[in-house]
Amino acid sequence: MKIDFNKNNDGLVPAIIQDASTKNVLMLGYMNDEAYNKTIETKKVTFFSRSKKRLWTKGEESGNFLNLIAIKNDCDQDTLLITVDPVGPTCHKGSDTCWGEDNEQEFGFLSDLEAIIQNRKENQEDSKSYVASLFRKGINTMAQKVGEEAVEVVIEAKDDNEELFLNESADLLFHYMILLQAKGYKLNDIVNVLKSRS
Repeated sequence: MKIDFNKNNDGLVPAIIQDASTKNVLMLGYMNDEAYNKTIETKKVTFFSRSKKRLWTKGEESGNFLNLIAIKNDCDQDTLLITVDPVGPTCHKGSDTCWGEDNEQEFGFLSDLEAIIQNRKENQEDSKSYVASLFRKGINTMAQKVGEEAVEVVIEAKDDNEELFLNESADLLFHYMILLQAKGYKLNDIVNVLKSRS
């Protein structure tokens, strides 16, 4: 990999640190050629500390290492994207990221939908929503609804109407997410089971 360490006249390039699993950005550091080579050699992310004026392996004092997974160079060859498996919180202030955010897996729109379902669950007595009504009716009703939607997906899978198949699939996923929360689980719990099987 060719890295342009001399572009900024200080021999440093920015190194964006990203969790390999969650894809969240954890921190930004700087590397010189020596820090890059030590990172490759030890498989633990090492930076050049601009304040200490020396190499600094993240976790050398705290034990919260950043275990190297992969390194990519950008199109200008002057910025690195480093994917890692973090051990403990990344920020020196104790948070998962240097932006004070939790390093949790996000699923885009599905995470937003999950939050809405959780809100309906927590406020079911005050809500007239369909989701809240399912929580009021109980686990048997929710489980039955998932079963009905699963059967409809199977039926539509055997036909040629792709729009109906996709709509029934959406209904199944939606009702399954409701059932998950009724049982006290979320999508992340299912992802963790699948990861353990891979």
